Amino acid sequence: MTRAELSAQILQKQSYLCVGLDADIDRLPRHLLDKEDPVFEFNKAIIDATKDLCVAYKPNLAFYEALGSKGWESLRKTLEYIPDEHFTIADAKRGDIGNTSRLYAQAFFGEMGFDAVTVAPYMGVDSVKPFLEFEGKWVILLALTSNKGSQDFQFDQQENGQPLYEKVMRKAQEWGTPGNLMYVVGATHPEKFKEIREIAPDHFLLVPGVGAQGGDLEALTRHGANADVGLLVNSSRGIIFAGEGEDFAEKARSAAQALQTSMAALLQNL
Repeated sequence: MTRAELSAQILQKQSYLCVGLDADIDRLPRHLLDKEDPVFEFNKAIIDATKDLCVAYKPNLAFYEALGSKGWESLRKTLEYIPDEHFTIADAKRGDIGNTSRLYAQAFFGEMGFDAVTVAPYMGVDSVKPFLEFEGKWVILLALTSNKGSQDFQFDQQENGQPLYEKVMRKAQEWGTPGNLMYVVGATHPEKFKEIREIAPDHFLLVPGVGAQGGDLEALTRHGANADVGLLVNSSRGIIFAGEGEDFAEKARSAAQALQTSMAALLQNL
């Protein structure tokens, strides 16, 4: 999916919502557990309930890999079920040397057909470049994450006084463009979005941490949006586990609708 196509979806739906399909088998509604493929049945219901409210879906691969071959089959069916208009993100956080990264890229882009994959930059350019060689596909590079442990390394001051996450963002712009490179920036750091936009004014940002982690949608939008909106705000547990009974899909829709309504209002003020 191109940047123009993604931006058009955002404006058409008045939404920059990404729904995280973190289908934890231990939290699925009990009435689905007797199904042949409970994970897919769960994802299918969530997609049906939210597809008009969001522009992207992001399966966290750990929840599928942990189930072995059955999990991979659930993921395959889920990807086939997601409408073509939606941006699909493999939340895989891969990052290895060149040949291995090339094979990861082939798996996620060539075989599975994802639009984007999350990549860890710790091993540098040769771990990222192979993913950028697929036309029409995106790297979403970990920059400033929403977890508590982001304090351990990402804020370390470099020789020129800049934090490590800023060095990562600046360096990566030598490898990719605003048309194939995004950054992960957590909503739990809303005070940083203004300076992040000074570092990367044109790139899209994937923003986790809204919902269950308490990120401030209004603040991150006010400071983080650019001319193309430039944001994909992810909510996983806050939507998909808004309810855990037989009405889980209706509860998921209500949670997604609340976010989309807020996003539409915020877009009017950009």
